[in-house]
Amino acid sequence: MTEPINLADYEALAAERLPVMVRDYYASGALDERTLRDNLAAWRQIRLRHRVLRGVGQRSTATTLLGAPLQLPLGIAPMAFQAMAHPEGERATARAAAEAGALMVLSTMSNHPVEAVAVPGAPLWFQLYVYRDRGLTRALVQRAEAAGCQALVFTVDAPVLGTRERDRRNRFHLPEGLEMGNLIDHLRQLRPGDDDSGLAAYVHELVDPDLTWETLDWLRAHTTLPVLLKGVAHPDDAREALDRGAAGVIVSNHGGRQLDGGVPTAELLPAVAAAVGERGVVMVDGGIRRGGDILRALALGADAALVGRPALWGLAVDGQVGVTRVLDILRRELDETMALCGCRDLSEVTAALLG
Repeated sequence: MTEPINLADYEALAAERLPVMVRDYYASGALDERTLRDNLAAWRQIRLRHRVLRGVGQRSTATTLLGAPLQLPLGIAPMAFQAMAHPEGERATARAAAEAGALMVLSTMSNHPVEAVAVPGAPLWFQLYVYRDRGLTRALVQRAEAAGCQALVFTVDAPVLGTRERDRRNRFHLPEGLEMGNLIDHLRQLRPGDDDSGLAAYVHELVDPDLTWETLDWLRAHTTLPVLLKGVAHPDDAREALDRGAAGVIVSNHGGRQLDGGVPTAELLPAVAAAVGERGVVMVDGGIRRGGDILRALALGADAALVGRPALWGLAVDGQVGVTRVLDILRRELDETMALCGCRDLSEVTAALLG
């Protein structure tokens, strides 16, 4: 293949280079992978109604999110085990995000510790799983604060791990020499399960499945950082989150990796955004593959979008440079779509553009 020119090209190249177990872990969804496919298809079904003669010679994709200035309304979604794609893993991804003026959300289960990932002056949020051991959870929060993270992203759509059959077949585990850098002692390791994914066994043993709204209250009482809930699909849950002091919500179905047959995020977004209104931040992930998808997300009510797997494909192909190019492709496509829709800046991206 010649130089990749879109995210699909990067995906194809990464599939050729990654070991099967790693490729399947990154790419797979739950069960029949219906939600995985539907996430992608839903953005493509949203049509745009462009405006003309709007004087779009000068355009800006800049925005501000929780006080942090960004050059584009985009972040890297939290994804575990990025060093399976490239030795620099999350460190390379964070540097690429900082260079692009994008947000980085670091996974609890990153290979590199949060202290090694933070880029001075660049926005970094920390994604949090709440463990059965609340002391361990508090320690993670304290480390994220000390490392300079600007927000916590509390994942709420994984009381149990959705069955990922590709991982079961491969008995997914961390390759030799890799561990989870944010955890301690034996918790850093992820070995093959007896007849299942090693990750499934790990989550079943350690992550608390009995979370309630009081868990959000507990978390807010133990941090000074703003807390966003990731995995919100229902407007009533969005209202409850804001009523309990959350700074915002992320409309997400875990990239199709949890509940199979769930509603795609593009369809969930408008009702959740309407429920939040001006009270907090609304973001969305799941199936973003073109810059035009980011514009569609903003028109549907999001403040910003998150992209996941494409960053991994770029990382696998060319490390930090690959992630930078993926983000640049999305930036250029977003800018072009704005121009063709008659938008000079993000304030002009509204529901009026939707066909």
